[in-house]
Amino acid sequence: MKNFAENQISPYEFTDYFNSRFAQVTYIKDLKIVICKLKSEYVPIEHFKDTFYKISELVEAGFNQKFVFDKRALKAFHQPSMEWYFVEWKTKMYEHGLKTHRKILPPEPWFKKSVDIAKEQIYRHHPNLPVIDKLDIKYCNTLEEAIEN
Repeated sequence: MKNFAENQISPYEFTDYFNSRFAQVTYIKDLKIVICKLKSEYVPIEHFKDTFYKISELVEAGFNQKFVFDKRALKAFHQPSMEWYFVEWKTKMYEHGLKTHRKILPPEPWFKKSVDIAKEQIYRHHPNLPVIDKLDIKYCNTLEEAIEN
C-alpha cells in the first residue's frame, strides 16, 4: 500500500478519516495509531482546533496507542495553538489513554528551537499540569520511524 505521507510503499494500511485544506488525518486500525499530517505552511487556530476535535473522536473511540503529528509542512510557529494543544488537548486525550506522542518537525533548526522555547513558557505558566511527566513524547525524522518507535 502507498504511504499517504511520503509516497512510498508501506506495510501499514492507512485509513483516511478527515481531510481539509490544512490537514489530513488517517489511522492504522490494527495498531490503533492516529496520524495527523499538516498540509499548509500555517494553520489558523480555528482550523487547528477543528482538526484536533476530529482526532479526539478517534482517540475517544479507542485509537489511543499512539498519536503521530507530522508538522513538516509548517513554516510558521503559532504559540497559542501549541499552548492549547499541549495544555488542553493532550490533557484531555491522556484521560482517554493516549500517552504516546511522536512528532515530525520541519527540518529548519529554528523550528525546533521555537518549540523548545514555547515548551519552557508553557511549563512556566502551567507548572501543575498533571500529564507533563506522564507522556511519552519523541521526535522522529520519518513517518515509519514515528510508527515503529
